[in-house]
Amino acid sequence: MCGRYASARSRIELLEQFAVQRDAVDEPLMPDYNVAPTKPVYAVLTRQPRDEAAAPQADGPRGGAAAGGPVRELRVVRWGLVPSWAKDVSIGSRMINARAETVSEKPAFRKAFARRRCLLPADGYYEWQQPPAGTKGPKQPYFICRPDHGVLAFAGLYEIWRDRSLPSEDPGAWLWTAAVITTTAPDELGEIHDRMPMVIDRPCWADWLDPANSDAGDLRALLAPAAAHGLTSYPVSLAVNSVRNNGPELIEQADPVPAGPAGGRGA
Repeated sequence: MCGRYASARSRIELLEQFAVQRDAVDEPLMPDYNVAPTKPVYAVLTRQPRDEAAAPQADGPRGGAAAGGPVRELRVVRWGLVPSWAKDVSIGSRMINARAETVSEKPAFRKAFARRRCLLPADGYYEWQQPPAGTKGPKQPYFICRPDHGVLAFAGLYEIWRDRSLPSEDPGAWLWTAAVITTTAPDELGEIHDRMPMVIDRPCWADWLDPANSDAGDLRALLAPAAAHGLTSYPVSLAVNSVRNNGPELIEQADPVPAGPAGGRGA
């Protein structure tokens, strides 16, 4: 499972790092070191733009794509996928992850897996480890990232939900949401938690984002968790447990929480 992550890079950095052709961000996000479900996050995706979106403009990346072709864009989405058939958005808080093993089959995810895939930029993610057997204490949070703290590209799905109570021309009638695809965590990472976000390596970004690529076998091949072996983990402060806490100190290494002996009868 992936329930918290850090995404602190600026919009400008992401436009460059992901070779974005169209900037669809209206309000840049602040650095977030404690991203939690239902929060707004950046997503990179490839779409066939409307004519007005593809036309040259004077504000840089928005006008950088050739008219008529699919373009790679950066936009803000809400973490927690809301399927197009959902009656309301509340389901999104329970749809933050999609399992790689079943993503092409689950009704809530299979259409998005076929046509609406995205990358969710992250600096790293958090997982919590149970105290050792025979001891008691709080779960120990870990931050998991690249050794060089380079950007991670989580494999994601996105959907566009229509609020039927509003006219279609109202910007509030359309909600963009996304989910993180997860897989089995190998080796040392699996000792912290048995699931982890699926990471798409840079050479595979274009193939993953291509909306014309709907072959389930090809897409599953891109979900091989090779990047897991290049990640590192270290303990961080219990402060990350509260979504009210947010700042670069959350991803700094901290001393592990000491575990005490498990209490017996009469303790």
